[in-house]
Amino acid sequence: MTTGRVEAINVGPAEQLPAPVERVRADAGKGLVGNRYYFEDGAKPGQALTLIAAEALEAMAAENGIEITAAESRRNVLTRGIDVNALVGRRFRVGDVECVGVELCHPCKHLESMTKPGVIKGLANRGGLNADILTDGEIAVGAEVVAVD
Repeated sequence: MTTGRVEAINVGPAEQLPAPVERVRADAGKGLVGNRYYFEDGAKPGQALTLIAAEALEAMAAENGIEITAAESRRNVLTRGIDVNALVGRRFRVGDVECVGVELCHPCKHLESMTKPGVIKGLANRGGLNADILTDGEIAVGAEVVAVD
């Protein structure tokens, strides 16, 4: 699918679980204001924004019996209705914020150590997307997520 919606947004400092917010300011090339991966001097490719599909978390629960929240996934934006894997190398919008998908965001040992055993296997090939933010704007719960190329 090439269109979806934002179901949740999570931001926060490095040593804490990200907190849900209704909206967040996105700064081109830097990240989400208030997030652990916000870089005043500019983010490295793929560090500014992370997304994960609600369907991926639901599939992991159904197939492996492992349930984690959107915040526990440590991804910034929880989507529904769009294949985030298909956005690698593509431009897309989250609300009025233009982004580009850089690479898949694979689950890691750190994520598993902060959540539950089996998360690495459960989220294999569906752990989300690392993206760059190309334009300033605001991302809000309910915003449309649309592939633009």
